This record gives sequence, structure tokens and C-alpha cells, in this order.
Amino acid sequence: MSTITEIAILVLAAFVGFEVISKVPNTLHTPLMSGTNAIHGIVLLGGLLLMHEAHGVLEHALLVVAIAFGTINIVGGFLVTDRMLGMFKRKPEVPAGERAEEIEGPEK
Repeated sequence: MSTITEIAILVLAAFVGFEVISKVPNTLHTPLMSGTNAIHGIVLLGGLLLMHEAHGVLEHALLVVAIAFGTINIVGGFLVTDRMLGMFKRKPEVPAGERAEEIEGPEK
């Protein structure tokens, strides 16, 4: 493919991605973003595979940066997902006697 074709595909993909994401309601942004951040595993794997074929300090440095950013994004995506799922867990029920003691404080 020519460079012009590749640039056109990149611009169209960015436009379509922006349009799709802008239509998502606010309540779904956290689960959507935490799921798409996990897709950065592809960046991590690609960087690791290309590290073998890289020649020169600049290529190795760029790959290290890509691998570091991909790893940070993966870990962050899973942490956001874990925190989001933690919001839906039920809290253990406290018996009525203990609840009153928590409100009033311990007896002296």
C-alpha cells in the first residue's frame, strides 16, 4: 500500500472511533474504557516481538517506551475494572444491635 492510502485509513479510523465513542452514554464510559485498555496487550506483544528484529538504539528505545506505556495501560485498565466491579458488591449486613452500638459509641 502507498503512504497516502495508509494515512487515509488512519484518518478514517480516527474519525470513526471518535464518532463511536462520542455516542456512548456517560454511565458506560468506565466499563468500555477498562475493556479497551486491556486490548493494549496487543501493543505489548507486538513490542516484545519487534524487539528481536530491532536494530539500533533508537528503535530499542522506542520499543521500550511502547512496551512501558502498554503495560501501564493494561494494569490501569484492570485496576479500573476491579474498582468498578467492587462498587457492585453487597456490603455484609450488620445485626441491629451492633449497628446501634456503632452509632452511639461503646458503652462505658
